[in-house]
Amino acid sequence: MKLLIVTVVLEFEKEILKLFKKSNIDSFSESRIDGHKNLTSMVRTASWFPSEKGGIESSLFFSFTENENIDKLFQLIKEFNLNLETNNSIKAVVVPIEKSILS
Repeated sequence: MKLLIVTVVLEFEKEILKLFKKSNIDSFSESRIDGHKNLTSMVRTASWFPSEKGGIESSLFFSFTENENIDKLFQLIKEFNLNLETNNSIKAVVVPIEKSILS
């Protein structure tokens, strides 16, 4: 079992949910996040009354899942990202689990 972490811009949230389903990843958690690409946008949001929105609305998903599900998902994400016309690709990482209490 490994920890899968995926980030997507809100525009692709429905797509990643479909990819999870195709990969047999039925159990996961989600959280809204703001994505940032450079330090200047971070500095701008640090003011009391920022004149511009601080980051890109995104979602972070995580799931404790098996290797075969992760392998399938990674293949589907690679295929999805190849057809994008934006630089906001779906990003995914896997973290090994050394110890766990999952029940």
